[in-house]
Amino acid sequence: MNVQYLSDAQGRHTAIVIPIEEWNSITAKHEDLKTLEKPMQPTIQPKPSDFRGSISKKTADELLRYTEQARTEWGNTIS
Repeated sequence: MNVQYLSDAQGRHTAIVIPIEEWNSITAKHEDLKTLEKPMQPTIQPKPSDFRGSISKKTADELLRYTEQARTEWGNTIS
């Protein structure tokens, strides 16, 4: 069987690619494998506005102040 292995950055196998002719041959012999064939659903990217109201204004203000402080501290340590 002529398969291809897909690996991540650490070299671990994460997926396998089987040529379609071989897949068709295998599924012809093993009908139950056909249940694995599901159409890929498109991934819907959420918009930032989908998260509006997820945190309180008070929490958002605190996060903003913290971020601004962290940026200032970062700038002071780079000199």
